[in-house]
Amino acid sequence: MVSLHVNGQERNAEPDRNLLQYIRFDLGLTGTKFGCGEGLCGACTVIVDGQAIKSCLTTAGAVAGGSIVTIEGLAPEGKLNVVQQAFVEESAMQCGYCIPGFIMTSTALLDRDAKVEPAQIREALAGHICRCGTYQRILKAVESAAKKKGAQA
Repeated sequence: MVSLHVNGQERNAEPDRNLLQYIRFDLGLTGTKFGCGEGLCGACTVIVDGQAIKSCLTTAGAVAGGSIVTIEGLAPEGKLNVVQQAFVEESAMQCGYCIPGFIMTSTALLDRDAKVEPAQIREALAGHICRCGTYQRILKAVESAAKKKGAQA
């Protein structure tokens, strides 16, 4: 067994257990989505030690001792974080399936540096697919969140 810190709680997992399956099925945190299973769509993205990673390609052992944040961990008391709020305000979702992954990558990006250029946002989100095609609204939401985070700093 390996120790993981998921949304602030210490957990144990089999080292060979797929992280996506562990999060969804063992912990019941279903906000992290299964999309392609090959790391191409980004729906399974979580934040590990400040970095956005594709959980479908990762084992629990690979992130042993790490601090993992899922979409549920961004609003532990029901208050949306600045990125989540911007996605709501900009109507950046249609079906919503891909949105947790976009939000997790955007949160990790803006936590590192809120003063990002649109090209940096597009580059960070390049590993995500939105089948509904709301890319322009997603980009607008992340730009809005960046402005708000920059103003808070």
